[in-house]
Amino acid sequence: MSRDPLTLDDLAAPLRALRLLAVDFGHLPAPNVSISPIYPGRLELSFHSGLPDFEAWREALDAAPGAVDYHVQGNTGTGVLRAVAAYAGAALELYGYFDVVVAVPAEAGAA
Repeated sequence: MSRDPLTLDDLAAPLRALRLLAVDFGHLPAPNVSISPIYPGRLELSFHSGLPDFEAWREALDAAPGAVDYHVQGNTGTGVLRAVAAYAGAALELYGYFDVVVAVPAEAGAA
């Protein structure tokens, strides 16, 4: 099934949201930004520098702490936090990536 390709106008909602985020939250840490014609109503912000940046944005966008999803990517030891918020007509997805530290009991390390 063939569709006409989307235009830049079709990405107006996430582009508008990005512009307003820059105005309203320009003091917050800079995220990686993703806008895709695959999901034209979505703006994705990701943080690879630790959880404080993710948390600052989560609080600023008033995403409830209890609504944050957590999982570990495969066996890579990379934890992922995901929060969703609505902003300026776009669906915002926040992602925070961090290293998962597994404690090794002292007895296991001595063997």
